[in-house]
Amino acid sequence: MKKYYLFIIFLVLFTTAFIPKMEDEPYFYIPKNWPKPAYDFSQNPSSSAKVQLGKALFYDPILSRNNTISCANCHSQYTAFAHIDHKLSHGIEDRIGNRNAPSLLNLAWNTSFMWDGSIHHLDAQAIAPISNPLEMDEKLEHVVAKLQTSKLYRGLFQEAYGDSLVTGERTLKSISQFMLTLISANSKYDKVQRKEPGYAFTESENRGYRLFQQNCASCHKEPLFTTHKFENNGLQPDSILRDIGRMKVTLNPKDSLLFKVPSLRNVEVTAPYMHDGRYANLSMVLFHYTNNIYPSKSLAKPLLKKIVLTENDKGAILDFLKTLTDESFLRNKQYSYPRALFLKN
Repeated sequence: MKKYYLFIIFLVLFTTAFIPKMEDEPYFYIPKNWPKPAYDFSQNPSSSAKVQLGKALFYDPILSRNNTISCANCHSQYTAFAHIDHKLSHGIEDRIGNRNAPSLLNLAWNTSFMWDGSIHHLDAQAIAPISNPLEMDEKLEHVVAKLQTSKLYRGLFQEAYGDSLVTGERTLKSISQFMLTLISANSKYDKVQRKEPGYAFTESENRGYRLFQQNCASCHKEPLFTTHKFENNGLQPDSILRDIGRMKVTLNPKDSLLFKVPSLRNVEVTAPYMHDGRYANLSMVLFHYTNNIYPSKSLAKPLLKKIVLTENDKGAILDFLKTLTDESFLRNKQYSYPRALFLKN
């Protein structure tokens, strides 16, 4: 009998060793020691079928008026789902947008979206680029009509919702389901924090980490590396775009030139930087914070007190910021273009 129980224990341990980790599943998960997400999953329960439908929609230009621009055109996986080809986003017919397309990651912890917070729920976020005349220039009802005539999408909606009916709500919630899986929590920084064997900061990275905590962490708070708040970070207003930031939404003069604090995760690969893409590299960003702060009335004070950094200090901070690059996130095939699905249909 004792041998029998030992065999059962061995069998359980052997089989569970080959069960995929949560990170390998196309479902949402909460990394260890992270805060509770803001997204309410009770209103949009997660499922593999919804995620796969959302991924197909994310990569399909059918969302745009002339079927040429997809979400992925401005949000490339290899650059942490940011847009790096141009300072500002490009839409159909090569129309130029008003802002730089930000990185898409860890969205379940967000309570507002876009640089100015004009969208208050992830399930509504996709409406903005779909309807924007400078981006996809399409109407949601037209998208629904196109999807309803597609054999591929009728099948995907059937799998996700139990019937093939395409609706605007289902379309948007499915896109959300895919975007919710875009979790980046496996960089060198994360491995060091988890005390994984073989991972430790170099002397320069460790020094950069301390300098970061002293000078940057008030706005870029760990572990998400953002507070999700809106701040004026001292950028001189652009004389051409004349972007007033958050004030465009609230109409409150106190919100003039306030923009959402972006996460610094994978920041090494998401250039150009700032809401208008004015800085081509991180060295220029650090120069801005030490030498180029524009003293407008809504400037974040005392967060942006005079920051003094030597060139060696800046180099150390850059070394630390590179530890936030999550290679597994950038190359995870579960986030990639669903080539097999589109070829099959």
